[in-house]
Amino acid sequence: MSASHVIIGDGIAGSSAAETIREQDPDADITVVTEEGEALYNRILIKEFAKGKLPEAPISIHEEDWYAERDIDLELNTVVTGVDTDEKVVTTHESGEIEYDKLLLATGGTPTQLPVDNSDAEGIHHFWTFQDARAIREHADESDTGIVVGAGLLGIDLAAICGAQDIEAHYLMRGNRWWRYALSLEGAEIIHDALEANGVTPVFDSGVDHFTTDDDGVVTGAVDPNGEEYEGEFVGVAIGLNFNTEFLRDTDIELDDGIVVDEYMQTNVEDVYAAGDITRFYDTILDDYTQNGAWGSAKEQGAVAGENMVADDEAEEFRWVSSYSITHFDFPFLSFGHPTLGDDHAERKYSDTEWRRLAFKDGKLVGGVLIGDLAPQSKYKQLIREEREVADQKEVLLEQDVDLENLDAPAAAESE
Repeated sequence: MSASHVIIGDGIAGSSAAETIREQDPDADITVVTEEGEALYNRILIKEFAKGKLPEAPISIHEEDWYAERDIDLELNTVVTGVDTDEKVVTTHESGEIEYDKLLLATGGTPTQLPVDNSDAEGIHHFWTFQDARAIREHADESDTGIVVGAGLLGIDLAAICGAQDIEAHYLMRGNRWWRYALSLEGAEIIHDALEANGVTPVFDSGVDHFTTDDDGVVTGAVDPNGEEYEGEFVGVAIGLNFNTEFLRDTDIELDDGIVVDEYMQTNVEDVYAAGDITRFYDTILDDYTQNGAWGSAKEQGAVAGENMVADDEAEEFRWVSSYSITHFDFPFLSFGHPTLGDDHAERKYSDTEWRRLAFKDGKLVGGVLIGDLAPQSKYKQLIREEREVADQKEVLLEQDVDLENLDAPAAAESE
């Protein structure tokens, strides 16, 4: 009999797994279940749509016909309510029970709501789905004042949307700089200046104590913990994700702020895999468990999971150096690897809009941030993959034109 593969989630991880399974096993039964009402789209491009820079057309990746052509059963608008890993059954509200031989969990997360008064008021937006982007674009287009909360990679998308839509916005941050876990103040100031040039005012050592509303429950602004009041008819909040694991509460699947998987994307329960944002995966480069929400990482995890779901023995390891880029300003911005995990750092500023910072852990390069010049990224990623101890050669690594041949030979090569 043909093997039955059920995939919960149709983001890039779930879709990549489905495509891989079909390529490896033309006879497999494949079912993809998703709560969303539309097939896979490009989550990277929805911010450009929300900014008013793109129409809807380029954002869709797979039409429903794509699944039909590959004999993949796509079930849209379908909520999974439970999983029985002993009987190998997925229960849904809409379709009843779906049996599986192998199961992939790729359900991602739901944006976290601020735990303050009026955080559910009309006019407060969270940015995750295409539907979110449509609502944001429509509201931003008719708004004059705004507030953004969340000093990270998703929060700055909301700030850029305000800038593109000519909204006079305040960007409320709890610390003294944007993305303080990965950038020093010197690097962050380049971003702060770019925000102000786009009509967005950074406000530091701030945050939200509560939102204010009118008599109809529509947001009108925010008051920060210092008592400062900010007007905002459009509010964007991006403070993280709550991972969608509620339907697993009656299973033995190990959870730790997400679903724990090994380097093969296998959970602790036989024949159950996970991929994408939701995973806390074993990183063979770090030799530790970590998380990563980048698009490329999720796609690769889905492909690895799909390979191993079809294979008789898990053979394909997930070994990946991720990257995340921002294209909102006149200069490029890219983070790579794990820039927030370092115990040692090196940085240099080359011009008003060119800066880089490298993060090291146990002497090895583990990540970094590049502003203005992204050319060195491939060389830095190579060093991460090679797991070379290079923290004692920071000057070579910070040369404007990085040449890895100028590094000392690895210790193993010297001893030969």
